[in-house]
Amino acid sequence: MIKSKLIRISGFIGVAWLIMVLPVEDFLGNAGPRSAFAQHEGQGGGEPATLAPAQQQKEEPKEPSAGKSSVEEVPMVEIPVEKQQLIGVKTSEVSFKQVRKTIRTVGRIEVDEKKLATINIHFDAWIEKLYVDYVGKYVRKGDPLAEVYSHELFATQQEFINALKWGKQSGDVKDEKISKMLAQDSESIVEAAKQRLRLWDISDDQIRSIAETGKPVRNLTIYSPLNGYVIQKPAIRGMRVLTGDKLFDIADLSTIWIISDIYEYELPSIHAGDTARISMSYFPGKEFTAVVDYVYPILASETRTAKVRFSVPNPGGQLKPGMFTNVELKVNMGKKLVVPQDAVIDTGMRQIVYVDKGNGYFEPRDVVAGVRAGGIVEILKGLKAKERVASAATFLIDSEARLKGVVR
Repeated sequence: MIKSKLIRISGFIGVAWLIMVLPVEDFLGNAGPRSAFAQHEGQGGGEPATLAPAQQQKEEPKEPSAGKSSVEEVPMVEIPVEKQQLIGVKTSEVSFKQVRKTIRTVGRIEVDEKKLATINIHFDAWIEKLYVDYVGKYVRKGDPLAEVYSHELFATQQEFINALKWGKQSGDVKDEKISKMLAQDSESIVEAAKQRLRLWDISDDQIRSIAETGKPVRNLTIYSPLNGYVIQKPAIRGMRVLTGDKLFDIADLSTIWIISDIYEYELPSIHAGDTARISMSYFPGKEFTAVVDYVYPILASETRTAKVRFSVPNPGGQLKPGMFTNVELKVNMGKKLVVPQDAVIDTGMRQIVYVDKGNGYFEPRDVVAGVRAGGIVEILKGLKAKERVASAATFLIDSEARLKGVVR
């Protein structure tokens, strides 16, 4: 009698132990309470418990039915409508839209290199007088800049004058044949002297003046070849200059260049002829348009940018080299298949969107994204027009999909 009581007590404790250790659904769903008692009594020396018919059926491997092909289902994540409203899920339609991209950058005003001139001399000389004695002075074409003296130039002028005299004296020779030969020789010498003076940038008017007066000019006057401002002046009165030395730099500022830096990934969108809006702090509230004149072919390796040039009229010289400007380029990219920018999740390795399949199901799909502009993204591959994608709370959908193993 005592032995049977101990067996019953131990049996009750064993059942309690099984309930604590085994999951409730496994304990109740697979074997049930009776089967658990039967197994425990079998361990205590009774008959071993037999498996329930449902359990036997579960452990037997199922053979695929003949005539049915195993089709792999598309993985989808289910988010009930109530939960969608709670986390703020929104969907948008995939459609074709006109894409306009806005590129904003900074520009700096520079001198138009096509209207820049350097004044130098082709012989050794000394500067004896300066008409332009400071940087920034405005000069017109033909205005005198400086007077220089060169003994070499003086000697060449003297040779030119002597050749002219010799040509006149050749006509006094009585022998007609000799006179003609002397005239031809003097003419060739005169022409050679003229050519030498021209190569030294002596104008025809100056050569004519030397021929008329019959006296060499001690100082040669250098004139401005264009209208503009003197932006550099290495010349100093009394200084000796050698052949090729620079005296002045003159820039015509009637038109100026604006040079902007454009990042590498934006370069395919910019072409010569595109229009930009220019604004600057120098003219608050004022804007003017400029056209892309040239896209430079070289990329700066340090900044990964290329230069873009705008040519702008500058009446009155209000735009000054060295100023900074704000540049805004609006580029028309044409019609593209697009989705909202928030619909695309970029993991670094892949780009994913979640396609709304209805009834709370979302299908993760890999896409290839293109141009991004104005809050929308071009889709090159992976979607079709009129499909709907999640455009808000996409990261929450993605987190749910990863927790459920739908996306890895």
